[in-house]
Amino acid sequence: MPSSRGVSARSHERRETAKAPRWRATLVFDGRCGVCTRFVRAIKRLDRKQRITAVPYQMPGVPASVGLTAEECRKAAWAVTPEGYRCRGAGAVNLVLAVALGTKLPYAFYRLPLIKRAQDRAYDWIAANRHRLPGDAPHCSQNPGECA
Repeated sequence: MPSSRGVSARSHERRETAKAPRWRATLVFDGRCGVCTRFVRAIKRLDRKQRITAVPYQMPGVPASVGLTAEECRKAAWAVTPEGYRCRGAGAVNLVLAVALGTKLPYAFYRLPLIKRAQDRAYDWIAANRHRLPGDAPHCSQNPGECA
């Protein structure tokens, strides 16, 4: 879940904004992180229409299947839409929340400059301290056959 800064060039981010909160998304997360696994469980509970597919980046082929590298996935959680829109860190959290709830509001709220800055900093802090924070048993510990 590390750093959420530097998602994309601002012009690219603005151009893709209209597409961002589509009603399906793949969440690529750290399957060895208990906090990340807990977040995935919470999102699945909110996602009553099963619009989110959550996969650990340690699963063979996952990073390449969504156009990312393992290193990019190690640094942050990513949300990817079927149209190819990608965002990381706090942006990914908000995009996945918007898709799960079926409303653009979480992602639109995140895009406000002060909110974005605050959430990016909070994400960075959580990411840096995630192994000290309480979480679930990591996905890869629960499903060792799925992770490389």
